[in-house]
Amino acid sequence: MSEETGIRLVVKIGEGENAKEVELTEEVLRVVRKYLHTEYSLEKLAEDLGLDGWEEAYEFVKKMPAWLVWTPPTLLRYKMRMLEEKIKSGQLVIE
Repeated sequence: MSEETGIRLVVKIGEGENAKEVELTEEVLRVVRKYLHTEYSLEKLAEDLGLDGWEEAYEFVKKMPAWLVWTPPTLLRYKMRMLEEKIKSGQLVIE
């Protein structure tokens, strides 16, 4: 669980026993935005996220929700709180 909210956003890479989970934190979002907006290789992205090679980094980028890519990292905390409030009030149901 996130320290500030009860919501935890995770991208799952791979399947079965070898599956990895990357939690989408402000820092991960900063690294991904750096990859998207600069000359940042998939190998470097994999290294910074603790993944095993560019293939896993590519899979991570494909699975990452698009709305998060365009969310400035400083707004992530606010968005997470907003989602948690909607869940608590019953406006949003996650199954």
